Amino acid sequence: MTAAGGTGRTVLELPNGRRGEVAVVGLGASGRAAAELLRMHGHAVYASDAGASPRALEAAAALSALGATAETGGHDLARISRAACVVVSPGVPPEAPPLAAARAASVPIVGELEVALGALPKLRYIAVTGTNGKTTTTALVGHLLRSLGHDAPDAGNIGTPLAALALREVPPAWVALEMSSFQLHDTPSVRPTVGVVTNLSPDHLDRYPDVGTYYADKARLFANAAPTSQWVLNADDADVLALHRRLPTDAPSHTALRGTSHAFSVADGERHRPPEVVPQAHYDRGAGQLVVLGQPLVARADFPLVGDHNVANALAAALAVMVADPAHATPEARRTIADALRRFAALPHRLEPVGTFHGVAWINDSKATNVASTQVALAGMTKPTIVLLGGRHKGDPYTSLAPDLERCAKVVLAYGEAAPIVEQDLAGRVPVERLGSSFDEVIRRARALAVSGDVVLLSPACSSYDMFPNYEVRGATFRRLAAEGSAA
Repeated sequence: MTAAGGTGRTVLELPNGRRGEVAVVGLGASGRAAAELLRMHGHAVYASDAGASPRALEAAAALSALGATAETGGHDLARISRAACVVVSPGVPPEAPPLAAARAASVPIVGELEVALGALPKLRYIAVTGTNGKTTTTALVGHLLRSLGHDAPDAGNIGTPLAALALREVPPAWVALEMSSFQLHDTPSVRPTVGVVTNLSPDHLDRYPDVGTYYADKARLFANAAPTSQWVLNADDADVLALHRRLPTDAPSHTALRGTSHAFSVADGERHRPPEVVPQAHYDRGAGQLVVLGQPLVARADFPLVGDHNVANALAAALAVMVADPAHATPEARRTIADALRRFAALPHRLEPVGTFHGVAWINDSKATNVASTQVALAGMTKPTIVLLGGRHKGDPYTSLAPDLERCAKVVLAYGEAAPIVEQDLAGRVPVERLGSSFDEVIRRARALAVSGDVVLLSPACSSYDMFPNYEVRGATFRRLAAEGSAA
């Protein structure tokens, strides 16, 4: 989507200059915001949701008041087939009937971010993708931009729809934008001021046929690379460095990534990366310093987040912000960024300490929705740990967790839909108890097994959708149940 010029607010044009009603599929936060934005720009809108939750009903009522046609509990497939384009929420699977109907009728399908970017032609944004760490890195980017005096909200997959920001009377000049693979798939015009890739590992294999297809969607970040583009890449991850080659062979960046690439590294020595890759940001372990653009930025001891993975996130964020604008790399700006890093707090549901009750530490890592993220959590465990693994299986085996579990796990409590697979993959390597789909039961069993000095770690390596609407609710439930047991 593009925005036409003129006085006042720009006019949001549909793909390929098409005219007619726009169908919005999904009435979550992003779908509602996209529909409101389309109505603001004068487009006819048909919005629908397969469910009829209170949230969907509220969104439908609000959109109806704005002149849209809104439906819950199903979709008018014939109407969607006649639409000028379809705007889809990232949680809607590609095989869903409304999307199948749109494809059969050759109706263009885009995401909420595509609509929002079309309405914000002057926006400067740092787009962050990757398998793990992208939420923390996005939050760090936004935090650093705001410390420099910018109106710079966090948006995208981190929670706030970009379209909601485009609805503002005065939209922001900068945005820290987290982009999932699903969002990248449906945002053909993506062209960030700086693009960041944190790392890559298999994920979402419940939705993708193979890891190569998943990586190919991540590569769409580079689809509109230009000589002026700026990229921040993980020098310790060969898949990240080669990600642009996942673009179609006729894409300009397939052979050599257009623009200027900058790299960050936390690895010891150069054996972990190609010799031609020289990081512009790295962790100097000997000096205990995070070094960016050739100079120490902040002492490791002063950065409050634990783990090398968070050092990598901080290096990526600081480097991205500093290369985004020359004014961000002055001595004064560097001091401001360093101070902001010292003040950054851990995000909820990401190795979040919930509390220590009766000598047992409870840690909420509900955001660990894939095996690679859980590996990061386990690597930081130094005490006997009761590990809560389970939820909806995403296709990646749990066998790679065994070495870390053998080192630190007192027992694995396998629960939810994935419990039989967790038990099968880990049996004989570590103690595994298979439970059902009652989270209260899981917490009661963890409490019964834990003694003073132990850790109870929720790091599920699965999505939450078999038992919870999202990982935030799962983490909040863990936090509540842990605290309720403190009086026992």
